[in-house]
Amino acid sequence: MAGGRPKYRHLSRKSSHRKALLRNLLEAVIQHETIRTTFPKAKEAQRFVEKVITLGKKGTEASKRRAEQIFFRPHQFIPKVFGPLADRYRDRAGGYTRVLHIEPLKEDQAPSAILELVDGPKDMRFHLAAKSITYARLHDRPISEGTAKYIEKVCALREGGKAELDALARKLERFQPFSESDEFVLEGKRAVYGPTERPMDATWGRKGHRRHELEKIHESDDKDVRIQRLKEQQVWQRGWEAGNEWDVDKEEKEKK
Repeated sequence: MAGGRPKYRHLSRKSSHRKALLRNLLEAVIQHETIRTTFPKAKEAQRFVEKVITLGKKGTEASKRRAEQIFFRPHQFIPKVFGPLADRYRDRAGGYTRVLHIEPLKEDQAPSAILELVDGPKDMRFHLAAKSITYARLHDRPISEGTAKYIEKVCALREGGKAELDALARKLERFQPFSESDEFVLEGKRAVYGPTERPMDATWGRKGHRRHELEKIHESDDKDVRIQRLKEQQVWQRGWEAGNEWDVDKEEKEKK
């Protein structure tokens, strides 16, 4: 039989509600350049975002009026679509967005995804490429052929992409511990709260280190010094959680 249901996701909503949802997702993507939502919503919003950016690349009065009809707040988002985003994707024929699968965000285990603009400051694949470079440098390993192709693909249409990628990789090196330091992870279950019921806050970093202490540790040029300081910081944190003052001599005596 001719006709039938339209070939798009209804998202369990009536037509007006579905359009309002997609317009809200569109504004969120343009504003933040990356959002997390369910996979069906991300795929439907992806088509919507691609069309609006194409209107921005045209740059005509007709396309501008059409885009103004789509946004809830055109005065806030039209300048960005017809300005920075149009310039960013001038050489791209399409594919301005990317959908990445992630773990379910909620208890109902609904398939979730990240919807992001490519070649932007929050490009997930760009940051993953920088992380791969950092890992190879810290472990004195050559960059594999597959990683090299991946880097070329990520930086192909990004202006100054390789220089920006190298700068990001150098920045990540300061906050990546050496693999040898992982040997000093203390055994046993760590308490979530201390004896004073102090909640975890932003002043504490990975493995119980204070963030300002981590900065001092990573500023050291000597790898052995870094590892020793990481070990001392973990032992101190273990004593703090037990409600005792850390004593190096006491620890050594107990070992003997």
